[in-house]
Amino acid sequence: MMLDTLHFTPWSALAGGALIGLAASVMVVANGRVAGISGLLGSLLAPGDSGRGEKALFILGLLAAPLLWALFQVWPTIEFKTGTVGLIIAGLCVGIGTRYGSGCTSGHGVCGISRLSPRSIVATLSFMFAGFATVFVLRHLLGV
Repeated sequence: MMLDTLHFTPWSALAGGALIGLAASVMVVANGRVAGISGLLGSLLAPGDSGRGEKALFILGLLAAPLLWALFQVWPTIEFKTGTVGLIIAGLCVGIGTRYGSGCTSGHGVCGISRLSPRSIVATLSFMFAGFATVFVLRHLLGV
């Protein structure tokens, strides 16, 4: 992946980060719940869990945001350098990792670190290191 420095727009990235922080803050203040997407989705699919409406709206907002973006900007070109099988394996690894790690990047990385949770700091360092190591091994050692 290469960064296109001629078309790099830090202001949209800053605005997106601020909106993520605002959404996570509102979720904690208004509902007392962490905005961890894997936890929200998992509990949304679990039978008999409370707060299904607000969780569904939060997930719906995540899905609607790119469509709203498309009204104002051209969609960026997305290029995967792996096939369907690689994407499926990657998705399964992420899903299994979020279950074993009791959370994902949004729950631990955004909400947990901002609350100075030691468990979230360790979890975030762990999955970041695992991601770096996986890319290094696949790209540089195996040449995939």
